[in-house]
Amino acid sequence: MRELRPLVHLLFPLCVHWIAEEMTVSVLVDVTTNALCPGHKTCPQAIYINGIQQTVVGIFKMIVLPLLGQLADEHGRKPLLLITVSTTIVPFTLLAIDQSKASVYAYYVIRTISYIISQGSIFCISVAYAADVIDDDKRAAAFSWITGLFSASHVLGNILARFLSEDYIFEVSIALLIFVPLYMSLFLTETVRPTRKPDQRIPCLKNAFKIVRERYYSMKHAAHVVTSSSTLKRISLVSFFYELGMSGISSVLLYYLKSVFGFNKNQLSEILMMVGVGSIFSQMLVLPLLNPLVGEKLILCAGLLASIAYGLLYGLAWAPWVPYLSASFGVIYILVKPSTYAVISKASNSADQGKAQGFIAGVQSIASLLSPLAMSPLTTWFLSSNAPFNCKGFSIIFASISMVISLCCAWTLKLDVPTNKNVETNREDIETPLLS
Repeated sequence: MRELRPLVHLLFPLCVHWIAEEMTVSVLVDVTTNALCPGHKTCPQAIYINGIQQTVVGIFKMIVLPLLGQLADEHGRKPLLLITVSTTIVPFTLLAIDQSKASVYAYYVIRTISYIISQGSIFCISVAYAADVIDDDKRAAAFSWITGLFSASHVLGNILARFLSEDYIFEVSIALLIFVPLYMSLFLTETVRPTRKPDQRIPCLKNAFKIVRERYYSMKHAAHVVTSSSTLKRISLVSFFYELGMSGISSVLLYYLKSVFGFNKNQLSEILMMVGVGSIFSQMLVLPLLNPLVGEKLILCAGLLASIAYGLLYGLAWAPWVPYLSASFGVIYILVKPSTYAVISKASNSADQGKAQGFIAGVQSIASLLSPLAMSPLTTWFLSSNAPFNCKGFSIIFASISMVISLCCAWTLKLDVPTNKNVETNREDIETPLLS
């Protein structure tokens, strides 16, 4: 707990932000279904729009996530965090004002832009911030607390969604979302000293070219950081295939449960709460105790094995109680994220934390781009009366294969620690064009 004190003013507003976002998740299923498919239990339009949104977000995140990671290393964590946590306010405000079909379409457009900037980047920058102030041997525990508080926020958000009236959920969420950047701007301490460049009057066109060139060499350096390490290359594959399966499942799961079992807002909130409650315990208590004993690799493999069971049970669900059983595996599979962050942080030099986390997050965004291309039409097909055989969750079973591949990659993972000397030398070689 003493090690976490420097993170208090980071973790508290992040918890509030995640609560505000999570409390709208189960309600959004009803809002979008009622607006796009009034009077129908199944809504193919909503499934397809979610798939399109995830695809568009994945395309742009491939560029934006590594870029935000680099900017956080160069210009500081605080300004980047302020930008990313503020993007959700506008789309939720729109739904609070009006929930018509036109407003829902407008929400998807604005929310897509918000996701491009904030989805994944908040975690990357927060992990880099924690790496700035936490010792190497304590980082795995710190990262598990960050993801544990993320799960705790999900639980609190779903409790609020469970008991608050739908008429007030968006208003409460917006108030919390506005509070977060205000708090961070007042209390969050910067951990990076921004690099000061001499003031030069450069023509606009030449200055734009200079910025593009700097970004190119910075991204080239980030790619070099990852590709020069066998650990980072392997964990990139693990992250890619895990995200390919899990993001595909997440994008259709609530619509699948609503269509097959008729789950409403309250039941969807209960499912989400089950994952959150157990994962709080596993991330905040179990992982910090187990990590020094068994290491990140074994925890990562256990989490991936649980994620496979999670997907298969959802896909084969034959009764309304089976999704609740499947959700219980969230206690274990949730450990994939903090163990992945710990592996990346341990294999990266202190000056390249944001770049490494951002680059691998960009790899994950490629997976989130590809998964809906298969999951949306496959889910809609097997939920329809034209399915080739009776297995409504076949798309979720199909997505689980990707997590099997991720487990195979994780099993061959070898952990290495970079030497500062080699990394700094390589960094100087890569960034020489910037200094010339």
